[in-house]
Amino acid sequence: MTTAESRTDATPRPAANRIPLWVKIAYTAFVAVLVPYYWKTYGPTNFLYFCDVALLMTVAGLWMESALIVSLPTVGILVPQALWMADFLGSAVGMPLTGMTAYMFDDQLSLFARGLSFFHFWLPLLLLWAVWRLGYDRRALVGWTVLAWCLQLVCYFAMPAPPAPPDNPNVPVNINYVFGLNEAGPQTWMAPEAFLALMMIGLPLLIFLPTHAALSWAFAPRREAEIAEPVLT
Repeated sequence: MTTAESRTDATPRPAANRIPLWVKIAYTAFVAVLVPYYWKTYGPTNFLYFCDVALLMTVAGLWMESALIVSLPTVGILVPQALWMADFLGSAVGMPLTGMTAYMFDDQLSLFARGLSFFHFWLPLLLLWAVWRLGYDRRALVGWTVLAWCLQLVCYFAMPAPPAPPDNPNVPVNINYVFGLNEAGPQTWMAPEAFLALMMIGLPLLIFLPTHAALSWAFAPRREAEIAEPVLT
């Protein structure tokens, strides 16, 4: 008998795509516009920021449908970007929380540039959706922590401290806040190396670890999606 009901084939069937193709294409197109603009406007060092690393990493994560690759930036930027989102919404109604998104309401900055920067708002939402689709990989905590440490060391020893020079105000300084919590100048309330160590210890303990615990609780690994189903023929 050759009907589907009468015969089974043990050949594994690939799991259906869990990230729609249109999402992959739309996201990649956005990044393809942003990268050259940011490269020309701010320079290549701008891509050392955690949020920009997450932006680029997500391209690979979506196309490969890799739980690990999308989990890495999610555990790293979810809380900081949630603060960005809250400050943006507060600023929109005249009640900013930190002022970190004031530039989004600066008419001297082009609407195009502000539109690109709005990825800070929707990227964490996209990452949460991707983790929901793919599952949360618990290796992300260690992976992002190691990556963050490497970026912080590079930014401290090789990138400029604030403030930005008057002749090049767009150059990224104090990348990932390794010199202090504002762009006006380095912090002065402790030794620079002590502040760097505080950031390298504090971010994993106070930001990454709680995020990891919440994601581990909310999104179980989707191991069943990796198990091929038999095809009925």
